[in-house]
Amino acid sequence: MITAVVYDEEGTRRWTIDTPGDLRAAREAAGTTWVRVTDADPTEFDRVAGAFDIHDLSLEDVRTDARAKAEAFEGYTFLLLKDAGLRRGDQPFAEELDTTPLGVFLGEDWLVTLSPATIDAVSRVWDRVDGADERVLHRGPDYALSRVLDRLVEDYFAILDALEDDITVVEESVTEATDIDTLEGINALRRDLLAFRKLAWPAREAVNTVARGDSPFVREDNEKYFRDVADQLVQVVDLLETYRDLVNGTRDIYLNALSQSTNEVMKTLTVVATIFIPLTFVAGVYGMNFADAEGAFLNMPELGWTFGYPAVMLGMALVGAIMLAHFRRQGWL
Repeated sequence: MITAVVYDEEGTRRWTIDTPGDLRAAREAAGTTWVRVTDADPTEFDRVAGAFDIHDLSLEDVRTDARAKAEAFEGYTFLLLKDAGLRRGDQPFAEELDTTPLGVFLGEDWLVTLSPATIDAVSRVWDRVDGADERVLHRGPDYALSRVLDRLVEDYFAILDALEDDITVVEESVTEATDIDTLEGINALRRDLLAFRKLAWPAREAVNTVARGDSPFVREDNEKYFRDVADQLVQVVDLLETYRDLVNGTRDIYLNALSQSTNEVMKTLTVVATIFIPLTFVAGVYGMNFADAEGAFLNMPELGWTFGYPAVMLGMALVGAIMLAHFRRQGWL
């Protein structure tokens, strides 16, 4: 879907886009033009490219969801950024990061935002402009772009807040249980943070390119707004590094707790096996059943004794009790 607004001396007005000629007319109209393309199909990509002389390589980057970047072309500056959101996944403690590419084309007096899906950050600024908030386009298309980027980064902070909540849940679960779900939750968080880091780092470099004045289409008095967005992206990256350290530390705690739990199990099994070793020996000796016979003075005289069986059982119980007391005194139990 293609929509456009034009700001001139008479104020902001919506521009009807029905044909490719309407796009060209919107670009050439006096004043500042903003063309928004959402849920774009290949035909709409081509229509916008033809009207604003956008290079095919720029469109290809938006179509293929390439990494964030900023590039200068003849007649416009191209920025590719990512809108991000969390959607509930299959893992118990974390959500999965979902991204949508946003192509931004900044000209002398026009701005084009192009995305294959609706992006909330763009819609919020667009609603301001469409609601006759003339301050946005009055300051130029570069100022409108800075507002879009600012809203986009605000959404990044919202994602970080949600990930922080997930990290808190995982940290609490590690102290309560060492089951496989906890480990899967930790790994899911690590994947999300890594994916977010791959998104935020190049976005910071792209915005820095515009903030330091490399684009001829960004006015000097508007560069401060891009620097503010760049500073916010630095904070996003720093928080991501902090959260990655927290998750890695949580994983180490989980592995240590799992190792400790395994050690406790092995210690208990060792105690049980050790207690039964002498009992098994006694049972094995008397299990040979060499009865006392005339002339066989080396055979077992106890086999003919009335209290032989109770005596052996009592002796075995006594041996087990002595060993159990010893292990308790050593702190094994």
